[in-house]
Amino acid sequence: MLPTFKEDLDNVQQKITDLGNGLVKANELILEALKDCDSKKFSKARENIKNVTSKTDEIDNKIIKILALYTPEARDLRRVVGYLKITNEIARACSNTRSFIRGFTDVCNDLDVETINEYALPMQTSTVNAIKTTIAMMAIQDPDELREMYDEVIIDENKADDLYEMIERKLVAEAESCKTSFEKYHRMLRALRKSEKIASRAFAVASLLLYISVGGSLHN
Repeated sequence: MLPTFKEDLDNVQQKITDLGNGLVKANELILEALKDCDSKKFSKARENIKNVTSKTDEIDNKIIKILALYTPEARDLRRVVGYLKITNEIARACSNTRSFIRGFTDVCNDLDVETINEYALPMQTSTVNAIKTTIAMMAIQDPDELREMYDEVIIDENKADDLYEMIERKLVAEAESCKTSFEKYHRMLRALRKSEKIASRAFAVASLLLYISVGGSLHN
């Protein structure tokens, strides 16, 4: 690998890591905000994922220049292509995070404390763990360690899925048993669904990082 190529690619990796760390911080603040429906913390969380589109565009442009200048092959090419896809997944995760903040801020006080403690908090905890582990994978070179971390992401992503299904069943049952409009419950579920989707995006990034390291099929 040419020194300048490695330097340019390492720079891209750092920018992606910085973007991912902002996503982690935003979701950690959401977790804190959920405990007492703190609108200020929800707003602070949003600050950590500002200007994501311009940042991902900048990274993508750097990646395209790397492809044009160096025409990488084999593992180097996997890394470049993988990074291009990872920026898209992180951008989608940031979009889901903004939607979650916007949607849940409106309904947080309508959700009883027991439901938040039993389902919403553990679900967001699993989401945060999935993102943190995934971003930490960016700096790992050892394939065996990457596989172990990848398995951790799968576990947390599955937890988020399961918890969403449980809270969905609970809220649907509540909606059917009361006389009020289902709209309130629908808005709650739509907001909570975003948290689960963030975990799914983390899993997608983890899959791409494993692909960069060990190869195999690359799926969209």
